[in-house]
Amino acid sequence: MFTGIIQEVGILSHLIRHGTSAQVVITAPRISPGAVPGDSISVNGACLTVSRREGERFTADLSSETLSRTTFAFARAGDRVNLEPALRLMDRLGGHIVSGHVDGIGHIEEIREEGEFWRLGVRFPERLAPYIAEKGSLAVEGVSLTVAAVRGVTAEFAVIPFTLQNTNLCCKRTGDPVNLEVDLLARYVERLLSNGPGDRGSGLSEGKLRKYGYIQE
Repeated sequence: MFTGIIQEVGILSHLIRHGTSAQVVITAPRISPGAVPGDSISVNGACLTVSRREGERFTADLSSETLSRTTFAFARAGDRVNLEPALRLMDRLGGHIVSGHVDGIGHIEEIREEGEFWRLGVRFPERLAPYIAEKGSLAVEGVSLTVAAVRGVTAEFAVIPFTLQNTNLCCKRTGDPVNLEVDLLARYVERLLSNGPGDRGSGLSEGKLRKYGYIQE
């Protein structure tokens, strides 16, 4: 598990493809020295497992599933990547609960300075719409962001200068792909509200909410 608070911006030094899978070698002077094989590290929001470490570099394997569902499909050597080690029980939860399982790929629609902040617009896949709400949380490239507004299939954010300067968002341009992960709690709320086949009537309904006093006449 992660928090969406980026600890270091590393460099993707090598991306070695092996058919439908791949390996990445990432240079991370702050994080790599403390990592050991088997550790989980969020790389642009995707949870990867360290397979080898050599000084300031660590290596991780990418499965065909990871390649097909994340922006690693478009990655190139030299790219800047957002890094966050796995959350420890005593760590502060500064962002929100992030699993490191990418839900879809979005695209930057706009990124511009607006007063003391930066306005970031990200177009997301329509199937993610039920999980994205104003004032809710969304991880973009592994960065925990609060949704300022939702307009159709575009989520807008007011990004503070510190976040822009200390993540790879500072390098993004219109049209660039980004990894998205919706709020974990939103997934479960949607499931609870569902009454589809196989749910055995366990979903929440307007009738149940009225019964227990959550909706008043």
